Amino acid sequence: MKRILSSLVALSFAGVMTLAASAQTGVQSGENSQNSNHSTANSKTSAAGMTMSDDAFVKKAAEADMAEVELGHLAVQKASSEKVKNFGQRMIDDHGKNQDKVKQVAEEEHVTLPTQLSAKDQATKERLEKLSGTQFDDAYMKDMLKNHKKDVAEFAHESKDAKDSAVKNYAQETLPTLREHLSLAKQIAPIENTRANNAGNSMR
Repeated sequence: MKRILSSLVALSFAGVMTLAASAQTGVQSGENSQNSNHSTANSKTSAAGMTMSDDAFVKKAAEADMAEVELGHLAVQKASSEKVKNFGQRMIDDHGKNQDKVKQVAEEEHVTLPTQLSAKDQATKERLEKLSGTQFDDAYMKDMLKNHKKDVAEFAHESKDAKDSAVKNYAQETLPTLREHLSLAKQIAPIENTRANNAGNSMR
């Protein structure tokens, strides 16, 4: 009888130890799983590397570059003023280079860029395509003035507040060029508008 009791006690003790070991293994497994999930989450965050604001900025910058290049080609073809033609060529050259820069940032940060003009930019292009001569010059430069005021403001903001270092560097490097564009647009636009006003007055 004593032997039977001793055996039962031994078996019970072994069972308790087995359950304890299993529980400990389960805790360790759970911790490892949590650590793995946490590591995966960190990896995803690192891979993305950007806030929604940074992501939206990169996409808008790419859209703007496409638009400036497309409209620049129109200016070279349709403008009557040499200053406007030259400005259009500057847009093709500079924003073409910017396209390469923003594509590089997008590849590094895994951002999918738009491949066609936005509805707004497409409408602008179609409107300008219908114009010619001084009408085209004035309308184009008016758009360039407005667009570059907006671009400079957005790039200035992102150059200070972007969370992603690649995006911030891109904004900081591109901002001086955009400020040059804005300065040129301010110089050309009043001339074209004055010319249009003088032509209108002479007709009266």
